[in-house]
Amino acid sequence: MTNTRVLLAEDELALAHIVRESLEESGFAVTLCANGEQALKSYQSTNYDILVLDVMMPKMDGFEVARKVRATDNTTPIIFLTARSQPKDVVAGFEIGANDYLKKPFSVEELIVRIKVMLSTNRILPKLRSAQEAYAINNISFSPNKNMLQHGVSNIQLTARESDILKILCKHQYEVIPRKELLDALWGDDSFFNARSLDVFITRLRTHLKVDPQVQIINVRGVGYKLVW
Repeated sequence: MTNTRVLLAEDELALAHIVRESLEESGFAVTLCANGEQALKSYQSTNYDILVLDVMMPKMDGFEVARKVRATDNTTPIIFLTARSQPKDVVAGFEIGANDYLKKPFSVEELIVRIKVMLSTNRILPKLRSAQEAYAINNISFSPNKNMLQHGVSNIQLTARESDILKILCKHQYEVIPRKELLDALWGDDSFFNARSLDVFITRLRTHLKVDPQVQIINVRGVGYKLVW
C-alpha cells in the first residue's frame, strides 16, 4: 500500500495523530485535516485514493463533505468514523455515498484492514506475498516482508515505515538517495512535517543497525542518505 494517498479528517487531535502515525507506519501517505472545510479543500486540490472522514467535525461535518464529494465523484472510497451508533445514522451515511462505516471506539488495525479491502480488487483483502525477499547487509539479514532484521540469534522487529526506507537504501547500496526522492516515494510530498518524520525513522534505523558496527547510513549533507558497510 506504499504511496496510497489517504485523506484523514478528524478533529480529535490526539486520536488523529495516533491514527495518522499508525497508517504511515503501514505504508500509507496521509494528509490530516482538522475540520470539514479543510478536508474538502484538500480533496479538491489533491488526488486521493481513499477518504476517511469523521462525521462530527467543526465548520463542515463529514456527511456534508461526502455530499459535496459525491456530487462529482462516485468512485473514491469513503469511510466514515463516528461515535453515532443509531441505525438511522448508519443508514444516512450509506445513503450519502459512504462505502464503509466504523464506529468509535475502534482499533486502528481494523481501520487499516478496511482501507486495504476498499482499495483491493473485488473488495477482498490481498493475500500476503509468499516470496521471502531478503537482503544481506554485511552480517545482518533483512527481510522486508517480515519487517525483520536478524543478526546472529537476535531478531529486531522494524515498523513498516522503517522497513520501507531500509528497502530503498538496500536497493541502492552505496548510492546517495536524495531526501526528496525518499519523501516523495514514501509520503507523497516533501513537506516540513514529513521531512522531520524521515529524520526520526533514519535515527531509529541507525540504532537498529548498530548491532553491526560496519553498517552505516551516511548523511550526505544537502543531498540525502546512502547505506554502506
